[in-house]
Amino acid sequence: MSETTVVHVVRHGEVHNPDGVLYGRRSGYHLSELGRQMADRVAEHLAGRDIAYVVSSPLERAQETATPIAKSHGLDLATDERLIEAANVFEGKTFGVGDGALRRPANWRHLTNPFQPSWGEPYIEQVVRMMGALNAARDAARGHEAVAVSHQLPIWTLRSFVERRRLWHDPRKRQCTLASLTSFTFEGDKIVSVAYSEPARDLVPAHLLAGAKPVKGKAKAFGA
Repeated sequence: MSETTVVHVVRHGEVHNPDGVLYGRRSGYHLSELGRQMADRVAEHLAGRDIAYVVSSPLERAQETATPIAKSHGLDLATDERLIEAANVFEGKTFGVGDGALRRPANWRHLTNPFQPSWGEPYIEQVVRMMGALNAARDAARGHEAVAVSHQLPIWTLRSFVERRRLWHDPRKRQCTLASLTSFTFEGDKIVSVAYSEPARDLVPAHLLAGAKPVKGKAKAFGA
């Protein structure tokens, strides 16, 4: 009989970013005080689980989210470069709706193909590395549970691939809020279900939850 293994892929908590820049893979961006509360909440949520392995993206905000989880289970924190944020040519800049970025001719050449996307790391490359990291965490925690802390876009791209959805999407519709868990259950090497939960939902700033419905605790199962 195949062993059951669960890998919880966690998005990091809120980041201290008063200038509102797209920080991407840049170093020096740490959790805010609220983000640390979110990390503690996730650690509390997972405290009674059979966690045997905790791994994180190398970026500070992910490491700081993973640290209380590892500590609560008496585990060393591992690092996997494959869990890092997606690369983006607009790192270090403000780039959002209403800030005038789309009117700047210098940006137009990066916006030619939203299906790849042309402004950053191709979706399929994110899938390859995130699947590699997911499978490595599964192997490290066979028959138990693992936690892997990463970033919103790579997590959502991974989930979309596993659930057989198209990879290009509207960023406003990602189901991957701060300090959320996207949990993959394996039977042996096969993913049999995906679940999503938000243990720190009450701590997430209201504007980030605008229009979002409360999450129901039901996993999406896959056929044999």
